[in-house]
Order: sequence, then structure tokens, then C-alpha cells
Amino acid sequence: MENMSSLNEHLRQLEEQLLKPEIRTAPADIEKLLADDFFEFGSSGNVWYKKDCIGENGISVREMTLHDFHIHPLSTDVVLTTYRVEDKTRMQHTLRSSIWKFNDGRWQIFFHQGTRTKS
Repeated sequence: MENMSSLNEHLRQLEEQLLKPEIRTAPADIEKLLADDFFEFGSSGNVWYKKDCIGENGISVREMTLHDFHIHPLSTDVVLTTYRVEDKTRMQHTLRSSIWKFNDGRWQIFFHQGTRTKS
């Protein structure tokens, strides 16, 4: 496993990529970041799977910023990330968590959950 500081920075960058409009609208980029068995419990209450995220339009685009990012290693190749997101488009704040797995030489997101909070 990478050292904690570089792993923290690397996974933060990957999480931030998933918030960027140019990534969210590029199915090929989403395909690389999401594990084949990816699923999400969305802040909307919906459950999403990889196939729902890689259609021709990708994922919905919003103006979002990430704060309070932390990693919690679960094993040598599995890490839980936790953070907060401010969604300026929907005027909403969420707590987020993701499970990342190291697959075929790269980190991929396996699970994600968003929970609405008060600002």
C-alpha cells in the first residue's frame, strides 16, 4: 500500500474527479473509475449501479465541492473514504462515504453512499 499521505491525496483526487462535470459526462472516464460491481445508495434514496452511470450522458452535472476528506484503510487493497460535499446546484450538503478497491493496478470505487445533512 502507498504511504498514507500519498494514498490520502490520490484517493481525494479520484473522489474530486467524480465531482467534475467533464468526468461525469464522459462515460469512458466513469468506466475506468467505477468497479464492475459498483453500487451506490444515493442521497435521493435511490440505489444506483455502474450500468446506470455509464449511459451516453454519464452522471448528472452539478457544482460541488469536497471538504473534510479522510481515509480509513480496511486492508492492504481496500480503503474507506469519508468526506462532506456542498452541492451548490441543489443547495444541499451531504456526508459521503466510499469504498475503494485496488484492482488491476489502479484504485476503483466499489461502493458509495451520500446522506443529506443540514448545512
